[in-house]
Amino acid sequence: MRPPSTKPQNIKIKSELPLLALRGAVVFPRIAAPLFILDKASLKAVDAAMKGDRLVVCTTVNKEKSGPLTPADFYKVGVVAKIRDMVRQPDGKVRVLIEGIDRAKITGFVKADGYIRVKLAKFSKPKFEKNEKIEAQMYNLVSQFKECVNMGATVPFDVLLIVMNITDPWQLCDIITLNLEFKTAEKQAILEAESIEQKLDRAAISITRLIKVLRMSKKIQTETGKELGKMEREMFLREQLKTIQKELGMLDGKSDEDDMSEKIKKAKMSKGAEKQALKELARLEGMPSFSPEIAYIRTYLEWLSGLPWSIKTASKLNIKQAEKILNEDHYGLLKVKERILEYLAVQKLVGKIKGPILCFAGPPGTGKTSIGKSIARSLGRKFVRMSLGGVRDEAEIRGHRRTYVGALPGRIIQGINTAGTKNPVFMLDEIDKLSHDAMRGDPSSALLEALDPEQNNEFADHYLEVPFDLSDVMFITTANLLDTVPPALRDRMEVIEFPGYTEDEKFHIATGYLFPKQLKNHGLTEKNLGFDESGLREIIRSYTREAGVRNLERQIASVCRKIAKTVAENGVKNTVVKGEDAQKYLGPRKFTSTLKEETDEVGVATGLAWTEAGGEILLIEATRMIGKGKLILTGHLGKVMQESAQAAFSYARTKAGDYKTTMDFGKNDFHIHVPAGAIPKDGPSAGVAMASVLASLLVGKPLRKDVGMTGEITLHGKVMEIGGVKEKVLAAHRAGLKTIILPKNNEKDLVDIPEKIKKSIRFIFASTIDDVLKVALKK
Repeated sequence: MRPPSTKPQNIKIKSELPLLALRGAVVFPRIAAPLFILDKASLKAVDAAMKGDRLVVCTTVNKEKSGPLTPADFYKVGVVAKIRDMVRQPDGKVRVLIEGIDRAKITGFVKADGYIRVKLAKFSKPKFEKNEKIEAQMYNLVSQFKECVNMGATVPFDVLLIVMNITDPWQLCDIITLNLEFKTAEKQAILEAESIEQKLDRAAISITRLIKVLRMSKKIQTETGKELGKMEREMFLREQLKTIQKELGMLDGKSDEDDMSEKIKKAKMSKGAEKQALKELARLEGMPSFSPEIAYIRTYLEWLSGLPWSIKTASKLNIKQAEKILNEDHYGLLKVKERILEYLAVQKLVGKIKGPILCFAGPPGTGKTSIGKSIARSLGRKFVRMSLGGVRDEAEIRGHRRTYVGALPGRIIQGINTAGTKNPVFMLDEIDKLSHDAMRGDPSSALLEALDPEQNNEFADHYLEVPFDLSDVMFITTANLLDTVPPALRDRMEVIEFPGYTEDEKFHIATGYLFPKQLKNHGLTEKNLGFDESGLREIIRSYTREAGVRNLERQIASVCRKIAKTVAENGVKNTVVKGEDAQKYLGPRKFTSTLKEETDEVGVATGLAWTEAGGEILLIEATRMIGKGKLILTGHLGKVMQESAQAAFSYARTKAGDYKTTMDFGKNDFHIHVPAGAIPKDGPSAGVAMASVLASLLVGKPLRKDVGMTGEITLHGKVMEIGGVKEKVLAAHRAGLKTIILPKNNEKDLVDIPEKIKKSIRFIFASTIDDVLKVALKK
């Protein structure tokens, strides 16, 4: 600010002048001040004044707002000022030097071309006579001004000299007001004073308040200056930087708290959540700027305001289109697709997800995860996948309490936040791989609320502390085995079994999906590599033995890599892989086309087993030796399988007389062995095969090598129902068996067997072990 002008202002003031709007600044009469003009309306007002007598009315905006200004946004008392100099800077800003002339009242507003003109009424300084009271007030004001300077208020030296020597009380108040950090409203009140007494009183009140602030600041700096660490100093300096930037016009005046308040309003939270957010925002605003808790509260508010409380993806549910997409992405799985379409049809008619959560259960590589992506695509929704393998902390599901350092919401809320919508398709992969830790809680129990359609409309995450509605989320879970899933969690899900693929299904999947995918992944085209039907079938039979197609894809990728190397070295080469070429690219065969015995042997039966990877055939051997009637079991058998062997042995001893044998059980030991002894085996369905090998030893007749059998046996020789029929039949078909013996009660399960396989295998349904032996023993 320049010192007050001592020359008389003999300038004729018009009754209507351009308006120059000021933000956070007040101009006083007889004092020159530099201003930076940024907004278009003020720039046009300056241009209009420069074309005439260079006079403008400087008026302060009475509140912070964005957008166009209205008459109600201005104080009604301003200062008529003359533009002494104007400089346009390269960055587009305009710097003007103005000198105040006299106060004026604004009586009306007139529209102009892009700026505002105002009508004025004179508001000059009233006449007064100095007396002892006024001189005392002046002396007190100068003393307080000196105190402010001594406590650190920044004042130019020439201004200090002027204040010490000035005799005009009116001018004294103006000079002090301009050079100290009074509030804008305080400066405006001093400008509008109607008498010298009122002006001196208002100036004294403002400078007294400032002295209190300076004393408090000095006290705080003295007490805490030595204790401020690196973080506190940084935050303190950042606040000072914000103040400096605001003074220079580099900030728009909005604080972080204002931005957060707008975010909370835009989020459209539930009433409870919004109340909690506003409560935390009020705490944030009341905290000192160097408090370390500010970062935690701001992160919490960011999470709350960032969640999609009311954002939904519009579902484009068309059943025929959904069926088309499922068929495009997956071959076979007819029952699975049918159940999914039924589920989607109910959702379309009801308008909301109804019924239990779907759980896709089956061997690895059968398409459980990928079909979830297809469901999301058919619905037009976002897809979120969360792997539960190895999760053993309840906080992974429900989140951590905010009292912990580095606390975050649970992975369900994180997934919803990532999706950006409250109704995604959310896949909880490998739900059977959840772990349990006594110190960290049970994550499977934490899933009960999220997966219950009757409760998840108010899912409580520990970090959020307010309920979030999950009822619009379509949850899908996957599992290889359901045995490890707790009953309460299993009760909330509808299990859809994913059976293993037949050889024909694998061939079509390889042709239509796996081979084109691997060609693209390896930078090849059909001109570089092709597979003959015999080549693919040879890989399926001799290099893979699995329920799914994951290993088949690896073998195709292995061939692609070798061709890619050849193409990279020698250029384009058209290679067609046939059956006899498989060993050239993949090495010796890993599996033979059949696992059945070459000859019929006494005490050797072909059993059928179910594993996580699908069905397998299981050779069961038995022999006898001189001993004391003991039963020896080997082959890494589980407890249930050992008990099945004991039951078969007891039945064989009971029925020894019926088989017309002279063998003395008391003088012989019997040894039952299941090869591949390093692999654990368990389950009751080998009981029939164990009873058959013991019966074969008793009568001395061999068992047929092309007959596979499965079933649980009782002590009275009854054959009981078992599970996994489809997987076992597929394994028997791969192994080249022509006859399969199943329990009578499993006849209903043949509906799941492909017609082509049913035509190539003869099925025998047995009620007792005698029915089994009639077919299995060679006559």
